[in-house]
Amino acid sequence: MNTPILEMRGITKEFPGVKALNNVSFRVAQGEIHCLVGENGAGKSTLMKVLSGVYPDGTYSGEILLNGEVQHFRGIRDSEHAGIAIIYQELALIPELTVYENIFLGNEIRKGPRIDWNETIRRSSEMLAKVRLSVNPAAKIRELGIGKQQLVEIAKALSRDIKLLILDEPTAALNEDDSANLLDLLRGLRDQGVTCIMISHKLKEVIAIADSVTVLRDGQTICTLDAHKGEVSETVLIKHMVGREIDNIYPQRANKQFGEVVLEAKGWNAYNPALGRTVLRDVNFTVRRGEIVGFAGLMGSGRTELALSMFGNPVSYQISGELLLKGQRRSFHGPQDAIRAGMAYVTEDRKGNGLILIQDVKENITLANLRAISNRSVIDANAEIKISNEYKTSLNIKTPSVEQRVGNLSGGNQQKVCLGKWLFVKPDVLILDEPTRGIDVGAKYEIYTIMNRLVEQGMSIIMISSELPEILGMSDRVYIVSAGRITGELPIAEATQEKIMHLATN
Repeated sequence: MNTPILEMRGITKEFPGVKALNNVSFRVAQGEIHCLVGENGAGKSTLMKVLSGVYPDGTYSGEILLNGEVQHFRGIRDSEHAGIAIIYQELALIPELTVYENIFLGNEIRKGPRIDWNETIRRSSEMLAKVRLSVNPAAKIRELGIGKQQLVEIAKALSRDIKLLILDEPTAALNEDDSANLLDLLRGLRDQGVTCIMISHKLKEVIAIADSVTVLRDGQTICTLDAHKGEVSETVLIKHMVGREIDNIYPQRANKQFGEVVLEAKGWNAYNPALGRTVLRDVNFTVRRGEIVGFAGLMGSGRTELALSMFGNPVSYQISGELLLKGQRRSFHGPQDAIRAGMAYVTEDRKGNGLILIQDVKENITLANLRAISNRSVIDANAEIKISNEYKTSLNIKTPSVEQRVGNLSGGNQQKVCLGKWLFVKPDVLILDEPTRGIDVGAKYEIYTIMNRLVEQGMSIIMISSELPEILGMSDRVYIVSAGRITGELPIAEATQEKIMHLATN
């Protein structure tokens, strides 16, 4: 093995009621791409926050060695000065500032007391070329797609002359083309001598790019595998991550029984005044009782717009067409009307729109149906605790208590809380928008098992997903959306990735 650029020895980090890291040791060789994998809550992000100074020296036990020297990072500034940069899944860019302003934000180039804007723009152009991004440095961040914003974040990190780049779920919100471009860029940076640590739940990407992989489970180091020795495969990674083999990540339903049509859209259109264009045009589909219907398509195809327009239209589209729920024509004036009629929507953005992170588990689970636990507008605290504990058990939410703040939970457990919130309204139709985005393979399996259980009990599920294996593995039928239109419908027996992609690009 090459000389290690980084060693973390015996790292232990505790939060109230939780030991997030327990004697974790971790070693990264100079000039490699080292992937860090594990289930949600395994300790990956916590370990990287220790390394980057978010959790400063003294708040954990153990040692950090960089190029053989022990480090005592008192904050993020110290780790940056040592040549470490971290890019989180939620990008830290300011939308209203330009690309060049974001790249050198906090690291401004000065000429005397003033910022040298000409040099800033010149250097920004160099950094953009380094990450193979062809955009005007004077463009506003809000004008760029998420894939380009990710590259601006990397350009920002490279502008600080880093030695070690940490990326936390860098492809979670990217489409396949942007993901492939990013991985290719990381290979190029490795060839230029930049060492990368990448946290990812997408095991195929890990296998494609990693030189070595470290697996964490329950806050402990399980193993480190060398890809060049053939030690890394999907089966091996899953076994080490979850502590058991999962033969089929998509659990099968033994008895598929579909009933009457529960939800139907006829000639459904939506115009977005803010964008000045039609986002849905003449959409027609049906969903039967006990059925999982997948909606596939590229990012920006209109899938989320369809979900929002049906779920009470919170974004105020101009809508026309018919929506029939249980045979009755419906016109909702807001999400509350949709909820009362028997619909629920699990958003793709659980942190931004799905949960209140500063509140606890029980408050989040009961939030959408407070009437059910209230007496004359006063919440029954005992009923709230009882209901949330029932969902904690049935959904296997890993938390010391329902009074734990949701922001302290792992992504997979946050997703289960989000799911519990909407199951508490007891819907007939459940819309799941990217239900497994950013969660690990074990948590995905649990979500899929819950979905199967719900449809077996008679619920109908619409699943929007950008992951074609997920669409093929869980759906009973698939609608393909492209440019705001339904371009095809496939029974699952006839659906393939090739057919779906062909219809998605029409």
